[in-house]
Amino acid sequence: MKLLLDFLPILLFFVAYKLQGIYVATGVLMAATCVQMAIVYAIDKKLTTMHKATLALILVFGALTLGLHDERFIKWKPTVLYAAMALALAVALWGWRKNFLRIMLGSQLSLPDGVWHKLTVAWVLYCLFMAALNGYVAAFWSTDAWAEFKLWGYVFPVAFIIGQGIYVARHLQDTEGST
Repeated sequence: MKLLLDFLPILLFFVAYKLQGIYVATGVLMAATCVQMAIVYAIDKKLTTMHKATLALILVFGALTLGLHDERFIKWKPTVLYAAMALALAVALWGWRKNFLRIMLGSQLSLPDGVWHKLTVAWVLYCLFMAALNGYVAAFWSTDAWAEFKLWGYVFPVAFIIGQGIYVARHLQDTEGST
């Protein structure tokens, strides 16, 4: 259900883009993300830092796109978001010796320290990959191709999350079996 809720603004953006172009699609994305966050808040009674950052970037980059009538801003928003996530996780892990994933999810998942470390490194690498991939598509492909990539490129986070789930599940069984 949450994955569908996360996918909905992208799908609405894509449909609006195909029907009316990038500027209408940007407005639709901004509105759909606000509605999405309201639903998440109604369900969870809170927004995570990631939700807040995503909402802020969509609203800021969307406003710049619409206000300056320059599609580059909305196209580069995912690159900025992914790069910021990679940087935050990396600085916390290697600079401050804090594992943000464990801090955020440790109450929900009981995993060995080494697994938390590997998960965080995997997230840093994934975010760098996604930042570079979106940056490349935004810089060198047409807006039509970029919009297609936004829709069909959703396979990357889905595959990554499934892979993370399989990896974590293996270690959850080990922890449960050893207690």
